[in-house]
Amino acid sequence: MESTYPYLKGGVSAVVHDIVTHNPDLTYGIIHITWDASSPHEDLYGMPENVAWVRPVYLSMQEHRHDFMAVSSRDLGMSPAERSALADRVFDALYALSEQQEVEPLWQLIDEGFTQSTRTYPLWALLGSKEFMEALSVRMPQLDLSLADSFWLLRNFLSLAYAILGETMPKARVYHAHTTGYASLLGAAAARDHGTSFLLTEHNLYVRDTVNTLLDRNMALSITSEDYRTFDVTAEQRAWMAWWTEMGHFCYPSASLITYLYPTAITEAARLGSDVQKSVVVPNAMVIEEFEQKYRARLAARQHLAEDAATHVWRLVYIARVVPIKGLLDLLSSMDIMRRGGFPNLHLDVLGPTEHVPEYYEACLAKIESLGLQDHVTIHGTVNVRDMLDRFDVLVLPSYNEGQPIVVLEAMAAGIPTVGTDVGGMRQLVGEQLQTLDGRSVGACGELVVAGDVQQMADSIRLVIGNPDLYDEYADNARVRVHEFFQMKEVMSSYNQIYRNVGDIGTFRNLTIAELGDLVQAEA
Repeated sequence: MESTYPYLKGGVSAVVHDIVTHNPDLTYGIIHITWDASSPHEDLYGMPENVAWVRPVYLSMQEHRHDFMAVSSRDLGMSPAERSALADRVFDALYALSEQQEVEPLWQLIDEGFTQSTRTYPLWALLGSKEFMEALSVRMPQLDLSLADSFWLLRNFLSLAYAILGETMPKARVYHAHTTGYASLLGAAAARDHGTSFLLTEHNLYVRDTVNTLLDRNMALSITSEDYRTFDVTAEQRAWMAWWTEMGHFCYPSASLITYLYPTAITEAARLGSDVQKSVVVPNAMVIEEFEQKYRARLAARQHLAEDAATHVWRLVYIARVVPIKGLLDLLSSMDIMRRGGFPNLHLDVLGPTEHVPEYYEACLAKIESLGLQDHVTIHGTVNVRDMLDRFDVLVLPSYNEGQPIVVLEAMAAGIPTVGTDVGGMRQLVGEQLQTLDGRSVGACGELVVAGDVQQMADSIRLVIGNPDLYDEYADNARVRVHEFFQMKEVMSSYNQIYRNVGDIGTFRNLTIAELGDLVQAEA
């Protein structure tokens, strides 16, 4: 994982912890990829007994400066002609990847020049050679950078590659990466090094999200493999777009199987180079029994609400980090619209860390004050969300980007309707009619809106809280949807079967990918 489990809380960390704890018959190691040694290193979960080790991997060049920066072209042990030929091989391999999606030439260079167990020369030493710089100016003019800027950019790329590829990982039967990008590169390389298997789970679309962040775009916008060639961006931005996009192209073919949280993610990932034939849906899930007490409390609250609708103060809850991508500023505007439109009996509770983007948190505080919402909004900071769930009537999720949010599943398990943005897996989770295996149809459990449309968000919240019959229908459907489609035991059974198949463990070794996909879909 990148910067998640076990040192940071969040949706991906929670899912990984569920996978580990609900598969006690399997033994795990944790590879935590982060920037440097000053990053958080406190275990926030308490490692389960079936975790054998936790290993940090640092991306910062400063963490590898003695190994990465100490070499020179002399350490290649090659003549000028051989260095020139090697430089041409590097560019040939990059073009083979970007133009034909051929990965083997680049893997061969990694085997020879990066992988610790097979390395015969330090490939990164080529960067400082005259032969490489001469080849760069001829072979990659489309960088459109000065030779000096090209050097420093490629130095960054090679240092990141060295951080991921330059040391041997402990052996595992399955390397399960939880994003594309660096986690996927590490998993694919370690599996190749040890002759074992690589499994990829895309909780969200890493390439899309990383590129949109780089370009400061709306996080709900899609990205395709060709965009780095056509977007009107700076030369350096184009190079970074290519880096992340082609890393996906490079890693996808190595995966034995790729799992996604919701069906439309498979379609979007295909536009980034993923193989649909290797892809299956394995959703997030809940242990529904853990919410029984909260669900019963909500049933009682609904009875009281029906008896005292005129004076009831509707409790809305936002559960997320207070950061731009989660859209709290938009929700505050919606709160103001509702208050001015005749719904004064509203209160918004904000649950989640406030320290991640301090300037955004300060902007939220200033907006609360400027709109006069001090009596209508309470910011709690980091709390135990599950302990508080029964206090709230509606979950509101104004995010610009989501995968399949754990907080929505938690609210659903407690029988709480959701009003959220139509991003990621929210349509499958909240909005679509779902069919049970015996043919029953289960309706929506909330309303979905366009990300950033504060008026539509206000209207949708008013629709839910202003119609008692609709509210009850959504609340009932929320619980049923978790019970029928997002139960932890079924989803974790799917993961167990996947591990056994791709890792050639036990009785599942003879399943084809197609057969495994059918089995997983039936289970999940």
